[in-house]
Amino acid sequence: MEDSISADTRLALDLALTVRHDGNGGVADDLTAPGGLTAWVQGHGDLLPGADGFVADAATLAAVRDLRAAVRALFARAVRPDEPSPADAARLLPVPQAVERLNAAAALAPTVPFLAWTEGADPVVRQQPVRGGRELTGALARAAVAFLASPDRERLRACHAPRCVRYFIKEHPRQEWCTPSCGNRARVARHHERHKKSAEASGTVKGSGRNGSPVGATGVR
Repeated sequence: MEDSISADTRLALDLALTVRHDGNGGVADDLTAPGGLTAWVQGHGDLLPGADGFVADAATLAAVRDLRAAVRALFARAVRPDEPSPADAARLLPVPQAVERLNAAAALAPTVPFLAWTEGADPVVRQQPVRGGRELTGALARAAVAFLASPDRERLRACHAPRCVRYFIKEHPRQEWCTPSCGNRARVARHHERHKKSAEASGTVKGSGRNGSPVGATGVR
């Protein structure tokens, strides 16, 4: 999927996906401590200049978490009329507050032109943020702004497979879930639900007589 979406889309989506399913029926948060943010940023060195030497502090962690809350609220708006991710559906920021927070964060970081020119490709100029903690929040906010204003936003979906809380970019018209494993779980859950309803309906018909008494309960006289 990474090859089919823009760098801004990937960065905004990956920030939102630091809230994820924990594998045991609950929700995990990768950004509960500065070390988690440090690891996440350093894992995005291809998208965030200076990421290799980045070390988060408590203030930067708080700023990024506040930004993430705004991004997830706007993701929830973007997937309407479908339901948002169940991870935070009951505690989303109001949209105007989320937009204000996102714009304020985007204004934090000055940017400079950055030239990229790889072998066999045309030169590309990108606006790269100046390094620093506040600049990280600004860079993430600007990526989210760019994504939400792009055509990629129309492909954003919330995965509603059992136990999943992820957002994803729809890659083809028939895609309903973020991963094949989520699709398998959803199909199994649907099969069990149909079987349960069928069994309940069958039990209701076979288990009652004309007057509502169980058939065969007193025998035939």
